[in-house]
Amino acid sequence: MSKNIKELETFFNLQFKDFSLLERAMTHSSYANENDTKSNERLEFVGDAVLDLAVANFLFEHMSEAEGVLTKKRAQEVCEQSLYEYAKSFGLGEFLLLGKGEEMSGGRVKPALLADAFEALLGAVYIDKGFKETYKILNKIVFPVIKRNLNSEDKDYKSKLQELVQSDKRTLEYVIVSETGPAHDKEFRARVYMDEDIIMGEGTGKSKKEAEQNAAFATLEKLAKQR
Repeated sequence: MSKNIKELETFFNLQFKDFSLLERAMTHSSYANENDTKSNERLEFVGDAVLDLAVANFLFEHMSEAEGVLTKKRAQEVCEQSLYEYAKSFGLGEFLLLGKGEEMSGGRVKPALLADAFEALLGAVYIDKGFKETYKILNKIVFPVIKRNLNSEDKDYKSKLQELVQSDKRTLEYVIVSETGPAHDKEFRARVYMDEDIIMGEGTGKSKKEAEQNAAFATLEKLAKQR
């Protein structure tokens, strides 16, 4: 049973003009299908764009690094694992409207489901009140986390990717597919496979470890763009 969605509005000091948008943001497709109503998928699409822009703006204001570094940092902060952590931090799963099957299978704690709902929440606020109002959520949940990590960028992309796929019981394997250059200046190319035969991404580096980390990052970036 989900919590009263009104509590969510109060927690973030939101006053929806159209409260049905907040209800829709909390409506998973499983519930929508069983109750002939609209799911949060279209709001998720909007929220994804809102979050990308807001995080890009925050990083631009707080970091002086070049575009490539900013791009990597943004991908790190909006990947599914990060969105899941944001949603989990204020118990978003407790407010979701789930179908019976999804409820029984533990939908309230599934990373992908929570990540989508968090984006849908931002999308609902944006459509109802505009970009500025979304900062009530971002300032409380997202930006403090990013700010803590600004000067200690987490470059362990392999661990982040592993956490992401573990929730779906998928397996990862890293393979060095090429090794070029003289002994003192080699370049390695790594490829990451999911479930043994699905190529997820590639990366290069001056060591096998660096190449694998870059392959993991390329995969995380690709997954973030697909959201």
